Amino acid sequence: MRMSQLFTQTQRQAPAEAEVASHQLLVRAGFIQPLAAGVFSALPLARRSLDKIEAILRQEIDAIGGQEMTMPVVHPAELWKRTRRWYKIGSELARFHDKSGRDMVLAMTHEEVVADLAHRQIQSYRQLPQLVYHIQTKWRDDPRPRAGLIRAREFTMLDSYSLDADADGLERQYRAHYQAYFNIFRRCGLPVVAVQADVGIMGGSLAHEFMLLTPIGEDTLILCDACGYTANRQVARFAKPAAAAEDPLPLEKVATPGAATIAELAAFLGIPTSRTAKAVFLVASIAEGDARRERFVFALVRGDMEVNETKLLNATGALELRPAREDEIRAVGATPGYASPVGLASIPQPAAAHGPLVVADDALASSPNLVAGANETGYHLCNVNLGRDFQADVAADIATAGHGDLCAVCGGPLRAERGVEVGNIFQLGTSFSEALGATYLDKDGKARPIVMGSYGIGVGRLLACIAEHYHDERGLIWPVSVAPYPVHVLALAGGSEAAEQLYAGLQQAGLEALFDDRDESPGVKFTDADLIGLALRFTVSRRSLERGGAELRIRRNGEVSIVGLDEVAARAQGVIESMQAEIRQTVTAVPYSGPAA
Repeated sequence: MRMSQLFTQTQRQAPAEAEVASHQLLVRAGFIQPLAAGVFSALPLARRSLDKIEAILRQEIDAIGGQEMTMPVVHPAELWKRTRRWYKIGSELARFHDKSGRDMVLAMTHEEVVADLAHRQIQSYRQLPQLVYHIQTKWRDDPRPRAGLIRAREFTMLDSYSLDADADGLERQYRAHYQAYFNIFRRCGLPVVAVQADVGIMGGSLAHEFMLLTPIGEDTLILCDACGYTANRQVARFAKPAAAAEDPLPLEKVATPGAATIAELAAFLGIPTSRTAKAVFLVASIAEGDARRERFVFALVRGDMEVNETKLLNATGALELRPAREDEIRAVGATPGYASPVGLASIPQPAAAHGPLVVADDALASSPNLVAGANETGYHLCNVNLGRDFQADVAADIATAGHGDLCAVCGGPLRAERGVEVGNIFQLGTSFSEALGATYLDKDGKARPIVMGSYGIGVGRLLACIAEHYHDERGLIWPVSVAPYPVHVLALAGGSEAAEQLYAGLQQAGLEALFDDRDESPGVKFTDADLIGLALRFTVSRRSLERGGAELRIRRNGEVSIVGLDEVAARAQGVIESMQAEIRQTVTAVPYSGPAA
C-alpha cells in the first residue's frame, strides 16, 4: 500500500479526551477515528490488524470444534423477557420499538439467541456436544465510555457458545476455551493472566476473566505468587484470622464524642480497628416479578476490612445497590457515624420498607466483644456479639481482599494489581436453556435442558490492549503477528527509484508492505514510521545506497543494519519468521486454575 494513496493521515497531537496511550496513539497513527462517545470507525490500518486478530480467533476456536455462523444484532425483546434479563439489566441495554410497536433489543450479547436456536435445532443427545461462534457487533450503552476502544459502547466481539448434555461436557468445553484463549492472546503477543471472576448478569456457576496487567485497568486483581491463586477483587477470597477466643462480656455503653469514623473510634479507645464493627448502609434494588422494589441493607464487617459490593450483591440477590441517603438511614433507627444493628429489630418499620436486611461478614462470628455504634450520636457499645446482641439475616463473605492480606489457599501474602479484561468465559449451566425451552431427549427418551457455556473476546479492546502494551514515547510497536503490514518502506532523496524496485520485490515475494512514497521530508517520514510502528523499516536513500543498499531498522529494539537490495526480501522473510517463531514458542499448555485453586 502506498502512503500517498492511504485514506488516513497521521496527527501530531492527540485528541484532548484521550487519556491513555493506546487511545492517543491509535488516533494519532490513523488507526481509529471517534464518531461519538464510545463509538469509533476502524480505519484501513486498524481494519488490517483487526482482520489478523480475527483470523487468529477463528483458527483457535475452529481447532476446538467451533462452527462459525452469524446471529442478528437486533433481537425481539420477548427472548430477553423470558430469561428475565429484560427486567434485570438497566439502561445499558438498548431497547426500542419497531414499526409495529414490538419491543426490540440491540444485542449486548447473544445467549438468548443461541438458546432459541438450540431449542429449534437440537432434539437428541446424539446432536451434542456442539460449539458455535460468531464475530459480531455489540452495543452496550455504557454511561462512562473511556480509554478509546478499551471501554467503547459499540464494539465487535468473538462470542462462542457451547451446548452439552451434562456438566462434565460443559467442563471439557470450558477447559478447552481456557487453553484456546491463552493461545489466542499469546499469538497476539499479549501476556495475560486468568482470574476467577463474578458471573454478573450472565449467571451460572463459574467464570474466569483474562486480564492484561496494566496501571490503566479499572479492575483490581488479587494474586498470590506462592500458590498461583488469582481472582478479581470482586470475588477474591482471603484468610481472615480469627480473634482470640473470649467469653462474651456484658454490653456497655460508652461516650465517644467526635469519634464518627473507625479510625477516630479506635484512636479514642486505644484499640485496634479489628476490635470494631463497621457499618455500611446501602439500598438494594430487588426483583419481584416484572417489577422492582427497594430494601435497606445494613452491611457489617470488622473495622479493619471493607465491604465488597459485588459480594454483597450476590449475598442479597439484589440487582443493584446504591448508597443510602441520610434520611433513609435515620428512618430505620440508625444514626450515621454511630450505627449498629443492635436494637433495630424492635424499631417499627414502614410497611413498604420490609425492614432493614442485616448482612454480616462471616468473620464477625469469630470476632467477640466488638465495639459498635449505639445508634446515638457520641456513643458506642462495647462488647457487641453477633448472635447475642443482634441477629444477621444473611451471614456471608462480604469483605474485600487487599494487598498484604493472606491467601485463603496457602496463607501466603496477596498482592493487588490493576488490569484490563480482554476476554471472559462462563459456565452458564441450564438457566437460559430452561427459560427458552432448549431441551434434548436423553438415551431414555427423557427431556433434559441443554447445558450451556458462554465465551467472549472483545476484538477492538484486544487491539487497544496490544497498543497499550507495545508502545514507546515515539509511537506504536506492533507484534508482527497483528501488525497491519509487517514491513514499512521509506523512499528518501536519491533512493526513490531503488525504493520502487524494493517495494515491487517485496510484493513479488508475497510480503505485505506499506510504502511511504510521499513528497515529505525525512523527518516527517521517520516520525510517521515510528508512530505507526511496523515491525521492520527499510529506508532507501542516496546515503544508504552508498553504504551498500537499504537501511533495515527493527522497530522494537532499534537495531540497524545495511541490506543489499537483492537481499531485502530474503532478509525480511527471515526476520519476520524469527519473530513469528518467538511468538509460537509462547503458545504452550497452561495449567487450569479452577474453583479449588
